[in-house]
Amino acid sequence: MISSYKQALDFIYAKLPMFQRQGPVAYKKDLTNTIKLCNMVGNPQNEIKSIHIAGTNGKGTTTHIIAAGLQSQGYKVGVYTSPHYKDFRERIKINGKYITAQYITNFIKKYHQPIEEIQPSFFEVTVAMAFAYFRDQNVDYAVIETGLGGRLDSTNVITPLVSVITNISYDHQNLLGDTLEEIAGEKAGIIKTGIPVIIGETQEQLKNIFIQKAQNENAEVTFADQHIYAVPSKRKDGSLSFEIYQNDRLWKSNVETSLSGPFQSKNIVTALYSLQKLSEFIHLDWEKIWQFLPTMTQSTKYLGRWQILQNHPFILADSAHNEGGLNVVLNEINTLKYNSLHFVLGFVNDKDLSKILKLFPRNAKYYWAKANIPRGLDSKTLSEIGKEQGLQGKSYLSVRKALSAAKLSAKADDLIYIGGSIFVVAEVI
Repeated sequence: MISSYKQALDFIYAKLPMFQRQGPVAYKKDLTNTIKLCNMVGNPQNEIKSIHIAGTNGKGTTTHIIAAGLQSQGYKVGVYTSPHYKDFRERIKINGKYITAQYITNFIKKYHQPIEEIQPSFFEVTVAMAFAYFRDQNVDYAVIETGLGGRLDSTNVITPLVSVITNISYDHQNLLGDTLEEIAGEKAGIIKTGIPVIIGETQEQLKNIFIQKAQNENAEVTFADQHIYAVPSKRKDGSLSFEIYQNDRLWKSNVETSLSGPFQSKNIVTALYSLQKLSEFIHLDWEKIWQFLPTMTQSTKYLGRWQILQNHPFILADSAHNEGGLNVVLNEINTLKYNSLHFVLGFVNDKDLSKILKLFPRNAKYYWAKANIPRGLDSKTLSEIGKEQGLQGKSYLSVRKALSAAKLSAKADDLIYIGGSIFVVAEVI
């Protein structure tokens, strides 16, 4: 019998296979269970106005910027993202406030029997819970981030106002395909009949995949970066401001944000163009959006991206975990000033590290760690793979111990980077 929040969480974690912890065995390549769960709770996905976000990199940030734009207008805005860092409730938010423990408890108490009969995954149940919560709380809009892929992702039962695909890079090839074209085809699966779709980044070899899919669905397709571009500059606190250009004309100067990191120019372009498309259906006061962006990370509870933890030595944590994301991060690190470079790294055991580790510099010191999840790659194995790529360092039993060793070794003007997996970052933020 479920009677407490702890028991509800225990049920969710113990009974339901979870991709983030167990890997592909927990991934359901089928929408059948999600449809059954949505039927179980009265098909709330049909009662909420939604925006659907897919892509390899930047989809979480784009989700939060779009949510911030809507929230700035006074709308009640639901956000569904995954995975979480510290608290399960991070996945389901309204105007930056987490879903209540009581709602989760009541949901599992009410539906645990049919859930056991359906035997869904952790993600499938969480998606159904999010939709039900947003309906029950009467949100004005919900911004829904896909978990993995698009076509067969559990979130792909919604009919959104707008579909957004940020970009395509190599990730989860064992599930989505070995080529960028195959991965793009899976992401394009969120494109629906008559629903406008925005592609954040024009990638020449892939653009026709989206154009063809959109034509098949009679959906308008637009590439955001062909209409808007953003020129970033760093502020004293490390956050970014932007000059925003639209169709080669200055749209807005000195747009201050609480965003930081090297990838945000692309994310803000995708999000702003998406908001512009939404303004065809929703009243938006752009001055309110510009005024809201400086506080968006706090107001939307945005975590784990290019997060500065300390200044002397400079300690930086970031959730980039695939070839495309890490390449951008490492290029940005090359622009920073520091004496010596230290990497605290851990990865999950189903990543192709041969391509990823080639990106990292040889003249840095490495502290290999295992994230505290079953999918975490053993740190000794990781150390051996690192040596094969010319990366020298030691293995540690935990992320915390690896970070402690890096702090002991680093001098005040050094840089320590923590990453490789969202689960590594979750242990230090």
